[in-house]
Amino acid sequence: MTNELPPPAQLMQILFGFAASRAIGVTAELRIADLLKEGPKTAEELAQERGVHARSLYRVMRACASIGVFSEDDNKKFSLTPLAEPLVSDAPGSLRAFAQMISCDWQFQTWAELPYSVKTGKPSFEKVFGTSSFDYFWSNEKAGKVFNDAMTSNSSFSSVAVLNAYDFSSFTKLIDIGGGHGFLLATILGKYEKLKGLLYDMPAIVAEAEKLLQQHGVRDRCEIEGGNFFETVPAGGDAYIMKHIIHDWDDEQCKTILQNCCNAMAEGSKVLVVEMVVPEGNEPSLSKFLDLQMLQFLPGCERTEKEYIALFDKAGLRVTRIIPTMSPFSIIEGERK
Repeated sequence: MTNELPPPAQLMQILFGFAASRAIGVTAELRIADLLKEGPKTAEELAQERGVHARSLYRVMRACASIGVFSEDDNKKFSLTPLAEPLVSDAPGSLRAFAQMISCDWQFQTWAELPYSVKTGKPSFEKVFGTSSFDYFWSNEKAGKVFNDAMTSNSSFSSVAVLNAYDFSSFTKLIDIGGGHGFLLATILGKYEKLKGLLYDMPAIVAEAEKLLQQHGVRDRCEIEGGNFFETVPAGGDAYIMKHIIHDWDDEQCKTILQNCCNAMAEGSKVLVVEMVVPEGNEPSLSKFLDLQMLQFLPGCERTEKEYIALFDKAGLRVTRIIPTMSPFSIIEGERK
Protein backbone atom coordinates (compact mmCIF):
# COMPACT_ATOMS: atom_id res chain seq x y z
CA MET A 1 0.00 0.00 0.00
CA THR A 2 1.09 3.59 -0.63
CA ASN A 3 1.52 4.49 3.05
CA GLU A 4 4.00 1.60 3.49
CA LEU A 5 6.30 3.05 0.81
CA PRO A 6 9.09 5.55 1.51
CA PRO A 7 8.25 9.19 0.65
CA PRO A 8 10.07 9.20 -2.75
CA ALA A 9 8.05 6.16 -3.91
CA GLN A 10 4.82 7.70 -2.63
CA LEU A 11 5.61 10.93 -4.48
CA MET A 12 6.35 9.01 -7.68
CA GLN A 13 2.94 7.33 -7.49
CA ILE A 14 1.26 10.69 -7.00
CA LEU A 15 3.15 12.16 -9.97
CA PHE A 16 1.71 9.46 -12.21
CA GLY A 17 -1.83 10.52 -11.32
CA PHE A 18 -2.22 12.02 -14.80
CA ALA A 19 -1.58 8.56 -16.29
CA ALA A 20 -4.34 7.00 -14.19
CA SER A 21 -6.79 9.69 -15.32
CA ARG A 22 -5.91 9.20 -18.97
CA ALA A 23 -6.11 5.41 -18.77
CA ILE A 24 -9.55 5.51 -17.13
CA GLY A 25 -10.65 8.09 -19.70
CA VAL A 26 -9.68 5.78 -22.56
CA THR A 27 -11.79 2.96 -21.13
CA ALA A 28 -14.66 5.44 -20.75
CA GLU A 29 -14.32 6.57 -24.36
CA LEU A 30 -14.34 2.94 -25.51
CA ARG A 31 -17.27 2.14 -23.18
CA ILE A 32 -15.42 -0.86 -21.79
CA ALA A 33 -17.52 -0.96 -18.61
CA ASP A 34 -20.66 -1.42 -20.76
CA LEU A 35 -19.16 -4.62 -22.17
CA LEU A 36 -18.52 -6.01 -18.69
CA LYS A 37 -22.06 -5.60 -17.34
CA GLU A 38 -22.93 -9.19 -18.24
CA GLY A 39 -19.75 -10.68 -16.82
CA PRO A 40 -15.93 -10.91 -17.05
CA LYS A 41 -14.12 -10.76 -20.38
CA THR A 42 -10.52 -10.93 -21.54
CA ALA A 43 -8.75 -8.00 -23.13
CA GLU A 44 -8.82 -9.92 -26.41
CA GLU A 45 -12.62 -10.21 -26.26
CA LEU A 46 -12.99 -6.55 -25.34
CA ALA A 47 -10.57 -5.45 -28.06
CA GLN A 48 -12.39 -7.47 -30.69
CA GLU A 49 -15.71 -5.87 -29.80
CA ARG A 50 -14.23 -2.37 -29.87
CA GLY A 51 -11.85 -2.80 -32.79
CA VAL A 52 -8.62 -1.91 -30.94
CA HIS A 53 -5.22 -3.52 -30.32
CA ALA A 54 -5.65 -6.32 -27.77
CA ARG A 55 -2.25 -6.22 -26.07
CA SER A 56 -2.36 -2.43 -25.70
CA LEU A 57 -5.87 -2.54 -24.26
CA TYR A 58 -4.72 -5.23 -21.82
CA ARG A 59 -1.96 -2.95 -20.56
CA VAL A 60 -4.45 -0.11 -20.01
CA MET A 61 -6.89 -2.43 -18.23
CA ARG A 62 -4.11 -3.89 -16.05
CA ALA A 63 -3.06 -0.42 -14.95
CA CYS A 64 -6.66 0.53 -14.11
CA ALA A 65 -7.15 -2.72 -12.18
CA SER A 66 -4.07 -1.96 -10.10
CA ILE A 67 -5.88 1.03 -8.57
CA GLY A 68 -9.23 -0.71 -8.14
CA VAL A 69 -10.92 0.40 -11.36
CA PHE A 70 -11.78 -3.04 -12.82
CA SER A 71 -10.25 -6.26 -11.51
CA GLU A 72 -8.28 -9.00 -13.24
CA ASP A 73 -8.63 -12.68 -12.28
CA ASP A 74 -6.23 -15.60 -12.70
CA ASN A 75 -7.62 -16.27 -16.18
CA LYS A 76 -6.81 -12.69 -17.24
CA LYS A 77 -10.47 -11.80 -17.41
CA PHE A 78 -11.53 -8.33 -16.32
CA SER A 79 -14.68 -7.50 -14.39
CA LEU A 80 -16.40 -4.49 -12.85
CA THR A 81 -15.54 -3.25 -9.37
CA PRO A 82 -17.41 -0.66 -7.26
CA LEU A 83 -15.10 2.01 -8.70
CA ALA A 84 -15.75 0.81 -12.26
CA GLU A 85 -19.54 0.58 -11.99
CA PRO A 86 -20.04 4.38 -12.36
CA LEU A 87 -18.33 4.03 -15.76
CA VAL A 88 -21.31 2.05 -17.09
CA SER A 89 -23.20 4.39 -19.41
CA ASP A 90 -26.69 3.72 -18.04
CA ALA A 91 -25.73 3.33 -14.37
CA PRO A 92 -27.57 5.66 -11.96
CA GLY A 93 -25.35 8.73 -11.59
CA SER A 94 -23.00 7.46 -14.31
CA LEU A 95 -19.68 9.30 -14.56
CA ARG A 96 -18.60 7.75 -17.86
CA ALA A 97 -19.01 10.99 -19.82
CA PHE A 98 -17.28 12.96 -17.07
CA ALA A 99 -14.34 10.51 -17.06
CA GLN A 100 -14.04 10.91 -20.82
CA MET A 101 -14.05 14.71 -20.57
CA ILE A 102 -11.61 15.05 -17.68
CA SER A 103 -8.94 13.17 -19.64
CA CYS A 104 -9.55 14.39 -23.20
CA ASP A 105 -7.01 16.15 -25.39
CA TRP A 106 -8.11 19.74 -24.73
CA GLN A 107 -7.94 19.09 -20.98
CA PHE A 108 -4.33 17.97 -21.21
CA GLN A 109 -3.41 20.80 -23.57
CA THR A 110 -4.84 23.30 -21.08
CA TRP A 111 -3.22 21.70 -18.03
CA ALA A 112 0.13 21.77 -19.83
CA GLU A 113 -0.08 25.57 -19.58
CA LEU A 114 -0.72 25.72 -15.82
CA PRO A 115 2.49 27.76 -15.36
CA TYR A 116 0.92 30.50 -17.51
CA SER A 117 -2.09 30.73 -15.17
CA VAL A 118 0.18 30.75 -12.12
CA LYS A 119 2.25 33.58 -13.58
CA THR A 120 -0.61 35.72 -14.88
CA GLY A 121 -3.76 34.72 -12.98
CA LYS A 122 -5.49 34.28 -16.33
CA PRO A 123 -7.14 31.12 -17.75
CA SER A 124 -4.59 29.10 -19.69
CA PHE A 125 -7.41 27.76 -21.89
CA GLU A 126 -7.61 31.13 -23.60
CA LYS A 127 -3.86 31.09 -24.26
CA VAL A 128 -4.08 27.63 -25.86
CA PHE A 129 -7.26 28.07 -27.91
CA GLY A 130 -7.52 31.83 -28.37
CA THR A 131 -11.03 32.08 -26.96
CA SER A 132 -12.96 31.48 -23.74
CA SER A 133 -13.88 27.91 -22.85
CA PHE A 134 -17.63 28.56 -23.16
CA ASP A 135 -17.22 30.13 -26.62
CA TYR A 136 -15.01 27.22 -27.68
CA PHE A 137 -17.63 24.65 -26.65
CA TRP A 138 -20.33 26.61 -28.49
CA SER A 139 -18.33 26.67 -31.73
CA ASN A 140 -16.62 23.25 -31.63
CA GLU A 141 -19.26 20.54 -32.05
CA LYS A 142 -17.14 17.57 -30.94
CA ALA A 143 -15.66 19.27 -27.86
CA GLY A 144 -19.04 20.80 -27.04
CA LYS A 145 -20.71 17.40 -27.04
CA VAL A 146 -18.03 15.93 -24.76
CA PHE A 147 -18.39 18.89 -22.39
CA ASN A 148 -22.21 18.90 -22.39
CA ASP A 149 -22.41 15.13 -21.89
CA ALA A 150 -20.00 15.44 -18.97
CA MET A 151 -22.04 18.23 -17.38
CA THR A 152 -25.21 16.15 -17.75
CA SER A 153 -23.40 13.22 -16.15
CA ASN A 154 -22.20 15.40 -13.28
CA SER A 155 -25.67 16.93 -12.89
CA SER A 156 -27.27 13.52 -12.50
CA PHE A 157 -24.82 12.64 -9.74
CA SER A 158 -25.08 15.91 -7.82
CA SER A 159 -28.82 16.46 -8.29
CA VAL A 160 -29.72 13.26 -6.48
CA ALA A 161 -27.35 14.24 -3.67
CA VAL A 162 -29.08 17.64 -3.35
CA LEU A 163 -32.53 16.05 -3.38
CA ASN A 164 -31.58 13.68 -0.55
CA ALA A 165 -29.92 16.38 1.58
CA TYR A 166 -32.42 19.24 1.50
CA ASP A 167 -36.11 19.51 2.40
CA PHE A 168 -37.98 21.55 -0.23
CA SER A 169 -41.44 20.89 1.22
CA SER A 170 -41.88 24.40 2.68
CA PHE A 171 -41.52 26.10 -0.72
CA THR A 172 -44.23 26.80 -3.25
CA LYS A 173 -42.12 27.98 -6.21
CA LEU A 174 -38.49 27.10 -6.90
CA ILE A 175 -36.55 29.10 -9.51
CA ASP A 176 -33.49 27.42 -10.99
CA ILE A 177 -31.00 30.09 -12.10
CA GLY A 178 -28.69 28.89 -14.87
CA GLY A 179 -30.50 25.57 -14.76
CA GLY A 180 -29.53 24.38 -18.24
CA HIS A 181 -31.95 21.79 -19.60
CA GLY A 182 -33.64 21.45 -16.20
CA PHE A 183 -32.40 18.14 -14.81
CA LEU A 184 -31.99 19.40 -11.24
CA LEU A 185 -35.33 21.20 -11.23
CA ALA A 186 -37.13 18.23 -12.77
CA THR A 187 -35.58 15.91 -10.17
CA ILE A 188 -36.82 18.10 -7.31
CA LEU A 189 -40.29 18.66 -8.80
CA GLY A 190 -40.59 14.92 -9.32
CA LYS A 191 -40.40 14.34 -5.57
CA TYR A 192 -42.35 17.39 -4.39
CA GLU A 193 -45.62 17.16 -6.32
CA LYS A 194 -47.11 20.41 -4.95
CA LEU A 195 -44.03 22.45 -5.81
CA LYS A 196 -43.96 24.67 -8.91
CA GLY A 197 -40.80 25.61 -10.75
CA LEU A 198 -39.28 28.10 -13.16
CA LEU A 199 -36.26 27.24 -15.28
CA TYR A 200 -34.09 30.26 -16.15
CA ASP A 201 -31.07 30.28 -18.45
CA MET A 202 -29.89 31.70 -21.76
CA PRO A 203 -32.67 31.47 -24.39
CA ALA A 204 -30.76 29.07 -26.64
CA ILE A 205 -30.20 26.71 -23.70
CA VAL A 206 -33.69 26.60 -22.18
CA ALA A 207 -35.14 26.17 -25.67
CA GLU A 208 -33.97 22.56 -25.42
CA ALA A 209 -35.47 21.91 -21.98
CA GLU A 210 -39.00 21.06 -23.09
CA LYS A 211 -38.28 17.39 -23.84
CA LEU A 212 -36.53 16.67 -20.55
CA LEU A 213 -39.27 18.29 -18.47
CA GLN A 214 -41.89 16.32 -20.39
CA GLN A 215 -39.99 13.08 -19.85
CA HIS A 216 -39.93 13.72 -16.10
CA GLY A 217 -43.65 14.48 -16.10
CA VAL A 218 -43.25 17.96 -14.60
CA ARG A 219 -43.73 20.26 -17.59
CA ASP A 220 -47.18 21.33 -16.42
CA ARG A 221 -45.67 22.66 -13.17
CA CYS A 222 -42.59 24.30 -14.65
CA GLU A 223 -42.30 27.61 -16.50
CA ILE A 224 -39.41 28.17 -18.90
CA GLU A 225 -37.87 31.64 -19.25
CA GLY A 226 -34.84 32.78 -21.21
CA GLY A 227 -32.60 35.55 -19.96
CA ASN A 228 -29.20 36.58 -18.64
CA PHE A 229 -28.57 36.26 -14.88
CA PHE A 230 -25.99 39.06 -15.09
CA GLU A 231 -28.83 41.42 -16.04
CA THR A 232 -31.90 40.22 -14.16
CA VAL A 233 -33.48 37.30 -12.32
CA PRO A 234 -37.21 36.42 -12.33
CA ALA A 235 -39.23 37.47 -9.31
CA GLY A 236 -41.89 35.39 -7.62
CA GLY A 237 -39.96 32.49 -6.15
CA ASP A 238 -39.66 31.67 -2.49
CA ALA A 239 -36.49 29.69 -3.26
CA TYR A 240 -33.73 30.33 -5.81
CA ILE A 241 -31.24 27.57 -6.57
CA MET A 242 -27.96 27.72 -8.50
CA LYS A 243 -25.94 24.57 -9.08
CA HIS A 244 -22.34 24.88 -10.34
CA ILE A 245 -22.87 28.50 -11.38
CA ILE A 246 -21.12 30.62 -8.77
CA HIS A 247 -17.78 28.79 -9.07
CA ASP A 248 -17.57 29.78 -12.77
CA TRP A 249 -17.17 33.50 -12.06
CA ASP A 250 -14.96 35.95 -10.17
CA ASP A 251 -16.14 37.76 -7.03
CA GLU A 252 -17.52 40.83 -8.80
CA GLN A 253 -19.46 38.73 -11.30
CA CYS A 254 -20.80 36.54 -8.50
CA LYS A 255 -21.81 39.62 -6.55
CA THR A 256 -23.88 40.75 -9.54
CA ILE A 257 -25.62 37.37 -9.87
CA LEU A 258 -26.36 37.14 -6.15
CA GLN A 259 -27.51 40.78 -5.96
CA ASN A 260 -29.95 40.11 -8.79
CA CYS A 261 -31.30 37.17 -6.80
CA CYS A 262 -31.49 39.30 -3.68
CA ASN A 263 -33.44 42.00 -5.54
CA ALA A 264 -35.91 39.43 -6.86
CA MET A 265 -36.43 37.66 -3.54
CA ALA A 266 -39.39 38.33 -1.27
CA GLU A 267 -38.95 38.52 2.49
CA GLY A 268 -38.31 35.03 3.84
CA SER A 269 -37.16 33.60 0.51
CA LYS A 270 -34.06 31.42 0.36
CA VAL A 271 -31.15 31.26 -2.05
CA LEU A 272 -29.45 27.87 -2.39
CA VAL A 273 -25.97 27.67 -3.93
CA VAL A 274 -24.74 24.16 -4.73
CA GLU A 275 -20.95 24.06 -4.89
CA MET A 276 -17.93 22.43 -3.30
CA VAL A 277 -16.76 24.19 -0.14
CA VAL A 278 -12.99 24.20 0.28
CA PRO A 279 -11.88 23.04 3.76
CA GLU A 280 -9.24 25.05 5.56
CA GLY A 281 -5.74 23.76 6.26
CA ASN A 282 -4.23 20.56 4.90
CA GLU A 283 -7.42 18.49 4.77
CA PRO A 284 -7.53 16.51 1.50
CA SER A 285 -10.38 17.60 -0.74
CA LEU A 286 -11.34 17.26 -4.39
CA SER A 287 -12.34 20.94 -4.21
CA LYS A 288 -8.69 21.97 -4.05
CA PHE A 289 -7.97 20.33 -7.40
CA LEU A 290 -11.23 21.43 -9.01
CA ASP A 291 -10.10 24.92 -8.00
CA LEU A 292 -7.03 24.47 -10.24
CA GLN A 293 -9.37 23.43 -13.05
CA MET A 294 -11.29 26.67 -12.60
CA LEU A 295 -8.04 28.65 -12.51
CA GLN A 296 -7.23 27.45 -16.02
CA PHE A 297 -10.63 27.29 -17.67
CA LEU A 298 -12.71 30.16 -16.27
CA PRO A 299 -12.40 33.35 -14.21
CA GLY A 300 -13.97 31.59 -11.21
CA CYS A 301 -12.72 29.55 -8.26
CA GLU A 302 -13.80 27.22 -5.48
CA ARG A 303 -14.35 29.01 -2.17
CA THR A 304 -14.06 28.37 1.56
CA GLU A 305 -16.90 28.83 4.03
CA LYS A 306 -15.48 32.21 5.06
CA GLU A 307 -15.26 33.30 1.43
CA TYR A 308 -18.89 32.35 0.80
CA ILE A 309 -20.00 34.25 3.87
CA ALA A 310 -18.12 37.34 2.65
CA LEU A 311 -19.45 36.95 -0.91
CA PHE A 312 -23.06 36.65 0.26
CA ASP A 313 -22.59 39.65 2.55
CA LYS A 314 -21.43 41.87 -0.33
CA ALA A 315 -24.59 40.92 -2.26
CA GLY A 316 -26.97 41.80 0.58
CA LEU A 317 -27.40 38.22 1.76
CA ARG A 318 -26.38 36.25 4.81
CA VAL A 319 -25.45 32.58 4.95
CA THR A 320 -27.85 30.74 7.26
CA ARG A 321 -26.28 27.29 7.05
CA ILE A 322 -24.10 25.04 4.92
CA ILE A 323 -25.47 21.56 4.36
CA PRO A 324 -23.17 18.74 3.24
CA THR A 325 -24.48 16.10 0.82
CA MET A 326 -23.48 12.53 0.01
CA SER A 327 -21.22 13.94 -2.68
CA PRO A 328 -18.35 16.45 -2.84
CA PHE A 329 -20.96 19.24 -3.08
CA SER A 330 -22.63 21.24 -0.32
CA ILE A 331 -25.71 23.47 -0.25
CA ILE A 332 -24.97 27.01 0.91
CA GLU A 333 -28.29 28.41 2.11
CA GLY A 334 -28.83 32.15 2.41
CA GLU A 335 -31.48 34.82 2.87
CA ARG A 336 -31.77 38.60 2.60
CA LYS A 337 -30.16 40.55 5.42
